[in-house]
Amino acid sequence: MTFKYPPLHTQKHISVISRILLSIFFTLYGISPFCQNLQVDLGRILSKEQFNKNRIKWVAAANIGGYGGAMIGLYTAWYRNYPQGKFHTFNDWKEWKQVDKAGHLYGAYIESVASMELWKWAGMERKKRIWVGGLSGAAYQTVIEILDGFSNEWGWSWGDFAANMAGSGILIGQELGWNEQRIRIKFSYHPQPYNDPILLARSNQLFGKNQANRFLKDYNGQTYWASIGIAPFLKNSKWPKWLNIAIGYGADGLLGGRENFSSSVNGSLPFDRRDIPRYRQWYLAPDIDWKKIPTNRAGIRLLFTFLNAFKFPAPAIELSNNKVRFHPLYF
Repeated sequence: MTFKYPPLHTQKHISVISRILLSIFFTLYGISPFCQNLQVDLGRILSKEQFNKNRIKWVAAANIGGYGGAMIGLYTAWYRNYPQGKFHTFNDWKEWKQVDKAGHLYGAYIESVASMELWKWAGMERKKRIWVGGLSGAAYQTVIEILDGFSNEWGWSWGDFAANMAGSGILIGQELGWNEQRIRIKFSYHPQPYNDPILLARSNQLFGKNQANRFLKDYNGQTYWASIGIAPFLKNSKWPKWLNIAIGYGADGLLGGRENFSSSVNGSLPFDRRDIPRYRQWYLAPDIDWKKIPTNRAGIRLLFTFLNAFKFPAPAIELSNNKVRFHPLYF
């Protein structure tokens, strides 16, 4: 028997992580909403002694072409297929145990890191690249929130917007205060077993039928981390600079935005598993700050920037549902 459930108004099928991965790709190649005007006077923005004209032209061209193309592609592939109307808001704060909000914070942070690193490569003066690069993550996410606001299926979410601003703020605050990222926001994913046929059908409807889709959409398998560098806080310590301690957050039992229930619509079968507990998960684990590993190779530095977006697999302690568990290897 095939179980069919009605689409959830509260489930954004273009998930937070889908947006994040798309934006990581483009921001690594210069996507920044602050460079859409070719006539900008770069001499006022960049230090004449530092900036590289060829690099800045490359970055500006990538900004315009890449960011514009990404927005057009996103609208064509997704939003055009759904009815649109007047701009409106909706409150989704109580959905998905706020795991989606952690995703927005992570997305804005990672996009900002990538953009700031790119402007550093192009030679932008320190404080300006912190602000220009740092705010680009929030700006990119906010453009998508505006598209949501005109979509009848969803709406502008103030919770999402606040998480976007927080993600950029974490980057900017640390750069201005410490001149480095002592706390890095990271992501990890572990596949979830859905052995029961009804749960499998429900998860297929919500998260997709293969692990590639579930990596992007399944909030039950996603964990977001604050990876904290210990060495910068300890004077004259022999603690390795690259060894961090990470605090993770996730959730389990989420088979609906607010509850594990969906009523029957147009003859489809209802889903009612409110007996499955929905709970938060907290983790403690070691991690690696790849940027603290010295190297003179540009390609390796780029690889380390990419790797720092994800939590390194390691043993972890989990506190959830009033229980403590030890994972020999967690990701």
